[in-house]
Amino acid sequence: MRQRKRSVSRRQAIATGLAAVGALLLPGCKRSLAPTYGNILRMGDALTYVAQRTLLPGQALVKEYARSEITSFPATGTVNPGDPASPYYNKEYQALHNDDFKDWKLSVEGKVNKPRSYSMEDLRQFTARTQVTRHQCEEGWSAIAEWKGLPLAALLVDAGIKADARYVALHSFDEWVDCIDMTDALHPQTLLAYEMNGNKLPLQHGAPLRLRLETQIGYKSMKYLKKIVVTDKFVDTGDSGWAWYVGI
Repeated sequence: MRQRKRSVSRRQAIATGLAAVGALLLPGCKRSLAPTYGNILRMGDALTYVAQRTLLPGQALVKEYARSEITSFPATGTVNPGDPASPYYNKEYQALHNDDFKDWKLSVEGKVNKPRSYSMEDLRQFTARTQVTRHQCEEGWSAIAEWKGLPLAALLVDAGIKADARYVALHSFDEWVDCIDMTDALHPQTLLAYEMNGNKLPLQHGAPLRLRLETQIGYKSMKYLKKIVVTDKFVDTGDSGWAWYVGI
């Protein structure tokens, strides 16, 4: 028991030291520190966040591929929120799915001048972007797919993001809540995707709309989008065991 306690203390000291060194070496980091959940072992997240935000251009594009390079794409860990047997069952989602999402709408609210709900028809009126990119899963595998949708930036501009907006919180039908900062939200390859490989977004990949956040690990690309809230505060959903920032 003592040995285990010493081991944890040592890991804590290393994490604290790394974060402190990063704060000293990286310019402007006090303005950029990641809003982690407070667990001292998560301080490594802050170092990663500060390093990437300081050393890499915020709008640098990830690699895009040819359509001939598209691969099979598993949907590991996906739980259909319209399935009554699912622990994340959502009756509203089930009804929308049964009607081919005809009445589905995406709510945009918070720090915007024009809060409103967008139908799929509304979203398709925006200039679409198509990109073939690699999905890097946290489990170690990767896959390449073509995604079509509208840049999240275009939607935020249309809604009129306010000057003090700092984060975009995303809510899904399967009870997931996450947030990204404005650098990622306004990145040209950050999409609200409604098509995959030339077809409507499949159920297992987040129909009818999902986020494609190409600058971070796969689990940040939320499926089954329901609501977007623009905010000036970090949305802390608690220590879920997953890092908030996982840039690649």
